[in-house]
Amino acid sequence: MTESKSRSLAHNLTKLHTLIIGAGFAGLCMGIKLKEAGLSDFLILEKADDLGGTWRENTYPGAECDIPSALYSYSFEHNADWQSKWSGQAQILKYQHDTALKYGLENHLRYGCSVDSASYDDARARWQVRTSDGQEFEAQHLVTAVGQLHYPSTPSFPNAEAFQGQVFHSAKWDHAVDLTNKRVAVIGNAASAVQFIPEIAKKVKSLSVFQRSANWILPKMDRPYAKWEQRLSARVPMVIRVYRWYIWAAGEYGVLSAINGNRLTRWVVRTLCLRNLKRHINDPELRTKLTPNYPVGAKRVLFSDHFYPALARDNVALETASIESFTSRGLKTSDGAEHEFDVIIYGTGFQTNPFLAHIDVRGRNGLSIRDAWRNGAHAYYGVSTHGFPNLHMLYGPNTNLGHTSIIIMLEAQVDYVVRLMQRVQSAQASACEIDQAEEAKFNQEMQARLSTMAFSQVANSWYMDGNKITNNWAGGTKEYVRRLQQVDWSVYRLN
Repeated sequence: MTESKSRSLAHNLTKLHTLIIGAGFAGLCMGIKLKEAGLSDFLILEKADDLGGTWRENTYPGAECDIPSALYSYSFEHNADWQSKWSGQAQILKYQHDTALKYGLENHLRYGCSVDSASYDDARARWQVRTSDGQEFEAQHLVTAVGQLHYPSTPSFPNAEAFQGQVFHSAKWDHAVDLTNKRVAVIGNAASAVQFIPEIAKKVKSLSVFQRSANWILPKMDRPYAKWEQRLSARVPMVIRVYRWYIWAAGEYGVLSAINGNRLTRWVVRTLCLRNLKRHINDPELRTKLTPNYPVGAKRVLFSDHFYPALARDNVALETASIESFTSRGLKTSDGAEHEFDVIIYGTGFQTNPFLAHIDVRGRNGLSIRDAWRNGAHAYYGVSTHGFPNLHMLYGPNTNLGHTSIIIMLEAQVDYVVRLMQRVQSAQASACEIDQAEEAKFNQEMQARLSTMAFSQVANSWYMDGNKITNNWAGGTKEYVRRLQQVDWSVYRLN
């Protein structure tokens, strides 16, 4: 899909039924299900020049999904062409392109549209949306599908501007920088870093990994699919459905159980992680540094076959002293040491709070969502929040997972939002809005449950906004899907 195609639209751009912000997995799914429901008067606004979301943005070496592809894909769009159990960025992006093309979304996509503001017109019950280049759109329903892991988080260090070498964030990988025989520093060692460190360790002269905290890491046991497996998957769809269930069950009844505090499963996962560490790291001191000091599940459990072997290489060093400042030639750490580098790479993740931080969203009576969420983001099932009629959020507050595929959650949310829209239409209403007391009751339930889970046992997790867990769902996907299968209309007000 080209930008020229996406701009050849037959819509009256100022009057739409639905406007979707974001063309990643969530936004594309929303578009597909709207078309299936006969609600085809919609646009998907994408700030970049292509679809894909995080899989368009993250092109660092070794970028791949941390959920097996059989499950990290739409349940309604099976792909028999995955090259391996855990697919890379390029394969996932191709899957998104192929799916968008198959379901006829190309004429609903508008690229280069970065949304600056969205304001609800009380009198007309319409959302007024403006982009950074001055385009204006009007829609009855507004769907945000902007993701939680999109904007890079770059820590502020003293004297950072003094460094004479090259600096970039892994989410904005600078492919023009040749790392061959360079002295390289990586700040951070979480999900992205675990993937790109093994790739660059092969070519750099030296690599120093600056770690704030260790991670629990399970082996991926990845392998390429044989041709006969791909053919079988294509001809016998039941095979992939069974495999999807197997992957889902391992996360739902294994890792999630550990997150919930089950002693047996927590011991099993911890033992498997430590066995993985011991298998690859012989140095007792290094092994100690790589052993987390928090419970399994408090942060996302990672998967890698190559991270520990990379750290065991002679040209790789793990640094645990905190960074005090940049220097003209590198970094100075809290132990007084000065380290010289040619290139510094941030592997420090993404800005996850506050939600919708980059869009000025205003609801009834001009209420800013930033003010409504000043004590932390909240929403009924992560989808609806009081004061913002017909605003539907995908991957909103308290819907992230630490154990399985987020696409399961997205599909449930999309189906739920379609039912909300259909009810508004059938009732000849203009809008639906969640009751404030019901939303507060739901949020209290979430926070009470989350306070007993492993997520609450670390203070510096990206799952948290202050002392409140605003990102993660307090249960499993089975419960979430069940609870969203039917809309409780008593908690919504139709206007």
